[in-house]
Amino acid sequence: MKIMCLNGPNLNRLGKREPEIYGSETLQDVENKLVALAETLGATVDFRQSNHEGELVDWIHEAEDAAFDAIIINPAAYTHTSVALRDALGGISVPAIEVHISNIHKREAFRHHSYLAPVCVGQICGLGTTGYEMALRYFTQR
Repeated sequence: MKIMCLNGPNLNRLGKREPEIYGSETLQDVENKLVALAETLGATVDFRQSNHEGELVDWIHEAEDAAFDAIIINPAAYTHTSVALRDALGGISVPAIEVHISNIHKREAFRHHSYLAPVCVGQICGLGTTGYEMALRYFTQR
């Protein structure tokens, strides 16, 4: 099983940015854990991060064109603003799970709405970086 894991804006600052909300793990720590878990589950993970919406859209298209089996996406702030990401995910046949480290429903009101949730298999939020692992397990066990 081949899984693409996409991370949106500011996640490159994970471990430095607002550790009281996002914790002290870096994005590299998350990648290392996810890749190691994938190996034990017989999967591979292509882990990517961009601060640019268009690049994320291109990667979503690539997920279908390159025959990925699933997408794990933490769209970060684009969750609440990006119709482009929503349309990209809605326009492909590759299933996706939306992941958030913090509980977006317990934060500012503008974070409560996700443009992506309706075109994803599910949404995992508020469980820290374990959400990535849960999404990976879901895809490898179905």
